[in-house]
Order: sequence, then structure tokens, then C-alpha cells
Amino acid sequence: MSKQASLSVEPSRWTQFYALTKPRVVQLIVFCALIGMVLAVPGWPNADQWLHMALACLGIWLVAGAAAAFNCLVERHIDARMKRTSWRPTARGELSSQQALAFSAILCTLGALVLLLCTNPLTMWLTLATFVGYAVIYTVILKPATPQNIVIGGASGAMPPVLGWAAMTGQVGPEALILFLIIFLWTPPHFWALALYRVEDYRQSGLPMLPVTHGSEYTRLQILLYTVILFAACMLPFMYGMSSWLYLVVAVVLSVGFCGYAFALWRNYSDQLSRKTFRFSLIHLSVLFLALLIDHYLWLG
Repeated sequence: MSKQASLSVEPSRWTQFYALTKPRVVQLIVFCALIGMVLAVPGWPNADQWLHMALACLGIWLVAGAAAAFNCLVERHIDARMKRTSWRPTARGELSSQQALAFSAILCTLGALVLLLCTNPLTMWLTLATFVGYAVIYTVILKPATPQNIVIGGASGAMPPVLGWAAMTGQVGPEALILFLIIFLWTPPHFWALALYRVEDYRQSGLPMLPVTHGSEYTRLQILLYTVILFAACMLPFMYGMSSWLYLVVAVVLSVGFCGYAFALWRNYSDQLSRKTFRFSLIHLSVLFLALLIDHYLWLG
């Protein structure tokens, strides 16, 4: 009876493959790409443009999922040593290396075809370059080699709005680069807040994350400095004329909140506060981009 109960709760093969795509991470990637698409369209999109956006989001989702699956494949032995990631199908041995590689290749190929046929070659090549940047340069080369892995590798994570902008315009404009800069500067404090309260996991994994190599106090100072610089970057959409006062108010409130968390974390560390800082960083980016979206449509015409 207990054996049957155990079998009944085993995840299906589909669920295991889906888990490799890191759904929550990919959802945020696609959301940021969609914001780039929407901001690239001056007015309310027509039916053809909405369809174009939907297909572009699909292609980006497929390639992003492929990159996540390849990351799970490369880091399966590291994931197995960390509590946060030990549940992944590749870490548990539920999916073989060949299955994970084939799944990643299929998703990447399908995504590239969707982007080539339904958007434009520039978007396809930029998305594939992002795949290489994350799955190969960051995962294989930078992550095990330097404590600055998150900073350098953050360029790949900051690409979604650039991909979205390119999908709708066929070029990369300064507006897209401003959005890129915001995510690029947001990434280090976001991940270092996580690494602080997961430091033993990272130490056991052997990865040279900043809290492991330079200690908690230095990492907390870096988080504070990055949130201050991020505050300035978040003002750029208003200063450049991409947004109005609505976005500015939201950006200031969110940025003050993030800096406040970072300052409190720097002054008096606790795992609980580090978790709160990490969670707030997710709220910060999501609401910031949502404010850009609402602001864009509120002031049309």
C-alpha cells in the first residue's frame, strides 16, 4: 500500500521536463520582454501587433526554457549538493543527461524558428546570443570561476526588454538599453541577497559566490551600493521621456524601499531580513515594469 502511495505522488515525465524550464524565472523573462514590446509600439497595438507580440513571447519563452534546461544539465551535480536545488529532476537523476540535452535542443530550435519566421532575424540572433551568454558563458565559464559571476552574467538576464524591443522594431533603441541597464544593475543585489541566507549551500557546492569568497559584511556593502546606483538608473525612463509622473512616483517609492532594505541589511544582518530583501527585489522589478506599462497606456493621446 505504501509503495502504491509513493508511486502515486511521483511527478509525471511532463512535469519533470517542465520543471527544467524554471517556470517562474522564465515567466519574469517573458514579462520583461513583453514590456519592451509594448513600449516599442507608440499607440494601442492592433490585432496584427498583438499576434506578433504573442508569437515573439512564445519564441522567447522556448529559448529561455532551453537555456534553463541546459543550466540544469550542466549544474546537476552542484544542484544535488544544494538544498534549494536538490529537487530538480536532473539533480535527482529522474532525467538523464541525454534527455535534458535533447529537450533543451528541441526547445531552442523551435524557439529560434518561431522568432525567425514570425519576428525578424535580429531578434532571433539576439535571443540565441542570450542563450549562449547564460547557458555557456555564465553557467559553464563564469559561475565556477569568479565571485563576480552574477555581475558579468547579469548581461544575459538583462536582455529580455531588448529582445522585445527588437521584435517590434527590428532594431535596438536607447529606450531598450535603458531597460537593459535597470535589470543589469538590479541583478547583483537580487542574487546576493539570496546568496547571503543560502551561503552554506553555496559553500558546500563549491561555487565562488561573493558571500563565500568575501564574507557577509562585504557582500552587504555591495548590495547597498548597487541599490543606490539602481535608484539612479530607475530615474532614466522619466528623464529620457519614456514615462510620466506616474512611473516616477512608483519608481521612487520602490527604489527607496529597496535601498532601505539594503541599508538595514548592511547595518544589522539576519537571515530573515535577507529573505525579505530578496523577496522585495522581485516585487521591485515586477512593479517597476508594470508601472511603465500602465504609464505608457494611461497617457496615450
